Amino acid sequence: MRICLTGSSGWLGRFLAPMLRAAGHEVTGLDIAPGAHTQVIGSVADAALVERLFAEHRFEGVIHAGGLHKPDIARYPASAFVEVNVAGTLNLLDAAVRHGASRFVFTSTTSLMITRAIRAEQGDAAVWLDETTGPLAPRNIYGVTKRAAEELCRLWHDLHGLPVVCLRTARFFPEDDDTLAVPSGENLKANEFLNRRLTVEDCAAAHIAALDAAPRVGWGLYVVSAPPPFTPADAERLKTDAAGLIAERFPEAPALYAARGWVLPERIGRVYDPSAIARDLGFRCETDFAAVLRALKEGRPMPFTHEPGYVPPKELGR
Repeated sequence: MRICLTGSSGWLGRFLAPMLRAAGHEVTGLDIAPGAHTQVIGSVADAALVERLFAEHRFEGVIHAGGLHKPDIARYPASAFVEVNVAGTLNLLDAAVRHGASRFVFTSTTSLMITRAIRAEQGDAAVWLDETTGPLAPRNIYGVTKRAAEELCRLWHDLHGLPVVCLRTARFFPEDDDTLAVPSGENLKANEFLNRRLTVEDCAAAHIAALDAAPRVGWGLYVVSAPPPFTPADAERLKTDAAGLIAERFPEAPALYAARGWVLPERIGRVYDPSAIARDLGFRCETDFAAVLRALKEGRPMPFTHEPGYVPPKELGR
């Protein structure tokens, strides 16, 4: 299949492009920054460029993984988020319909489900987050524009019958968190596999699963995260004794963490539930918290990437 992959030079793109090619697809990468998997330098906000590419390549599928992200709030004005994340998505959807693409996959974010109250962890129980969560009130311009792009995807499916799957991906960035400092580094990422993280490899695999399933699904919206070892019945205890609950589910965890000088979370305020994508698409992340503990026990490297100094390619020339 001829695929247009946006964001091909980015963190997800560098893993997704080779997977697509290994699956037999012909991939054309579009990004504002050069990269090993990018054939066209340009922005999705350039409608004329998008139209030319679709006319030349007759793409059968689109994976729209490019865009501005949460750390970009400190680098770009709000208008840039609207131009890239909203208008750019519309340009791709329009071109996909005009040129007869058979499927469209959009990389969204779980961040748009997090209100200020959820982020502040108000309330006596952890919040269980899935595709039914609402009402949605994104707390920043990143979330607002990703939510708007999701609605464009839904509308273009309704109006034009374009099969679209939106993936609300949890965290998979390699760098240090730009707001949380304790615990730091690998410890924080390891903890997040309990409730709000996945590997970039699993994220790429989810996109391929969505690409394959889109014509069958028609319209789909899915949370993508490592499966949590909790249920909604654990919500109250997660806010008061997460470490104790984790120790019950994983008796080896406290000692393995202590040997590494790590700490388990004392409280967890929210949990992402990926059960819908497992049910509808048959997709489940391969790496979960149990895999992290196995790596600790066996003295192997962590099954996720941690690059504290990672800089997005689009920022290297700025």
